[in-house]
Amino acid sequence: MINDGRPRLAIVDPNTLATIGLNQLLQNVMPIMTVDTFGSFAELEANGPDNYYHFFVAMNLVLENRSFFLEHRRKTIVLTMSNDPSTQLKDFHSLCINVPENILVRSLLMLGHQAHAGGKNLPPLPRALRAQVLTDREIEVLALIVQGYINKEIADQLNIGLTTVITHRKNIMEKLGMKSVSALTIYAVMHGYVDINKI
Repeated sequence: MINDGRPRLAIVDPNTLATIGLNQLLQNVMPIMTVDTFGSFAELEANGPDNYYHFFVAMNLVLENRSFFLEHRRKTIVLTMSNDPSTQLKDFHSLCINVPENILVRSLLMLGHQAHAGGKNLPPLPRALRAQVLTDREIEVLALIVQGYINKEIADQLNIGLTTVITHRKNIMEKLGMKSVSALTIYAVMHGYVDINKI
């Protein structure tokens, strides 16, 4: 494990595909974090669990190692397949991973917002990630995109032409190097361009 001075998150789940997907989302939601993945609790233990801010852990691993995770419950987020509170573990934060990407992204952003409101307890974003790379108009367009407005509605709201909206949208994605609305949503929330409750 390389220590680059960045806060660390651990994903502990034997499901490789789920781990890869969650790793990618976490890297987008929390670009200041380093995410390490482990296929078993033994792997996490061997790599110094105290080095991690949070553990995202498959429910079965939490159940099998309950005393450890109860002791670290404030750091533990249990990965579940259901949003039904009656199927989730009491005393733990849970994250349902069996949902569409946009809902999972919103849940991750909400978890981060609740746990570290205003970025407290977290180091500041690197200057490159804090810099405003979009024009004011592009930020307006971005905010409306992530709130679910279609191009025509954005054009109507901002009193601009449809082709102008399309051009702004293309420029935003090129400048940010992002290809999905989920990635744009993460960027917009992390930079305070849109309230998380409006997405």
